[in-house]
Amino acid sequence: MRYVTIALYPPSGGIHPVGASISELPGVEREALRYVDAMFDGTGVLFYELSGPLDTLRERLDDHEDVIDYEVLDVTEAASYIYVYVKPGPPAGTLMYLAQKYALVVETPIEFREDGAVLITVAGRQESLREAFHEFPDDLVVHVECAGEYAPGDGQLLTTLTDRQREVLKTAFELGYYDVPRDATHESIARELDVATSTIDEHLRKAEARLFGTLLQRGV
Repeated sequence: MRYVTIALYPPSGGIHPVGASISELPGVEREALRYVDAMFDGTGVLFYELSGPLDTLRERLDDHEDVIDYEVLDVTEAASYIYVYVKPGPPAGTLMYLAQKYALVVETPIEFREDGAVLITVAGRQESLREAFHEFPDDLVVHVECAGEYAPGDGQLLTTLTDRQREVLKTAFELGYYDVPRDATHESIARELDVATSTIDEHLRKAEARLFGTLLQRGV
């Protein structure tokens, strides 16, 4: 069994029109798509993790023609979750159809990178992955990030980070931030990357939270 991690660049900015609409809200970040599924009639369920102010989110969802129902779960100031029951929409409908047609496993969470990419890991028979790839919509830009033998819950952790988070984490490690005793600080990492110290703090916290969160969910 093989896996492939791909970066999708949907023309609308989201794998479903509702997701694209959420991404347009000022200050709101789609941290991850924690769950996605398609119903027998083509409708779907999306369960997002969001950060940022959600003051206008309900109004946006109330007015969206593709939203059948939704519920916003305010968990903490740093993260909120939203369940959305949606009508069929591109390219999500096509992607879920291909996953079902070729019996593919779609791993969650699905991540959103700063460059606009939607990062998805899919597993299945090599021939099935190849055939599904050939049926992707023509207007969907796709980059293969990595591929290999599939080991559930292992091996693809760093692909869940944004490019910037990986860069900051790698620099922090190389400078000795994780050594004992610690040989680097947020200030020294910031100087190395020529960014603000607050930027380093933010990226390290998000990267660490995502990596450790994924490990704990997998029972490592």
